[in-house]
Amino acid sequence: MKTRIFVTLKEGVLDPQGKAIRHALEGLGFAGVNDVRAGKLIELDLAPDVGEAQVEEMCRKLLANTVIENYRIEPAGGSGGDGSA
Repeated sequence: MKTRIFVTLKEGVLDPQGKAIRHALEGLGFAGVNDVRAGKLIELDLAPDVGEAQVEEMCRKLLANTVIENYRIEPAGGSGGDGSA
């Protein structure tokens, strides 16, 4: 079973990568981009016996820094749990 983990910075956490992307877009002549927040996508190919609780634990222990990041779990092709804190 394929599962996607979307990891994004929490509101209020500075995002230097997003700021650099926004600046580069401006430099390329793209107007109207007010803000950019960069994140990461992690795709897992899981065995059928791996449950959502295990995926949540993976996120909390390794895949996301829950002090500064939120995560969202989605089975491939659908929506799932939300690790917002």
